[in-house]
Amino acid sequence: MRAVWRKSGFAAIAAIVLLLAGCASTQPGSAQGELPTSSDQTDNQKRAQIRLQLAIGYYGQGQMNVALDELKQALQIDPGYADAYGVRALVYMDMGETALAEDNFLRAMKLAPNNPDLSNNYGWFLCRNGRERQSIAYFDAALKNPTYRSPAKALNNAGVCSLKLKDSVAAERYFTEAFRHDPGNLDTNANMAKVYYGRGDYQRARFYISRVAKADKLSADILWTAIKVERKTGDWAAETRLATQLRRRYPNSQEYAAYLRGAFDE
Repeated sequence: MRAVWRKSGFAAIAAIVLLLAGCASTQPGSAQGELPTSSDQTDNQKRAQIRLQLAIGYYGQGQMNVALDELKQALQIDPGYADAYGVRALVYMDMGETALAEDNFLRAMKLAPNNPDLSNNYGWFLCRNGRERQSIAYFDAALKNPTYRSPAKALNNAGVCSLKLKDSVAAERYFTEAFRHDPGNLDTNANMAKVYYGRGDYQRARFYISRVAKADKLSADILWTAIKVERKTGDWAAETRLATQLRRRYPNSQEYAAYLRGAFDE
């Protein structure tokens, strides 16, 4: 089964989570017996954090060069700011600058080795660049960290990468746990449908894809999965409705091209 990578869902959200979850890891120690808080930050760290917030905003708008400039200024203010390196890695990843992205991920993790968001994001980078086996260890590291606040994200990513490795057993295990944490997640439900579709269990695949098929904004990948499931279960009306959405919203997509050539079992 083919994995489809999208910028909008993972990258922008991951950057925000990284900012919110990673701040404590890069701050100086507070009083003994206390967790660090914003009052422990120096003036330079607060200024750098403002630059990082601006960078995230520009990144979310697709203004990559402006985001990179804000990140450069954040790192000039605070050269040890792991979160800034982590977000810069995400920007470079979406720009296709693989070497620069990895360099920034590694710098960030050296500065904040116990940051689970960095582990998850670097794992996704590895998976996206053909290093799926190596990526799983980073997802698992994030999941073992008791401070991690987004386990469903790493679980879903690990499931997707397991599918790329053609390990449907591991994929099912990761997706099932992701579903337990966030049963309404569109990607998790669609990925569960992919697992069961690949096994020929079309009714179970339909159970999961039907949980998301009526959502307002579905990706081309989810729509294509739903079309294939409905074809196998014999619901011609549902298949036609979904195919119309795919044609209207994503006429130039790989998924619509696959539909036109009837590649339902690729």
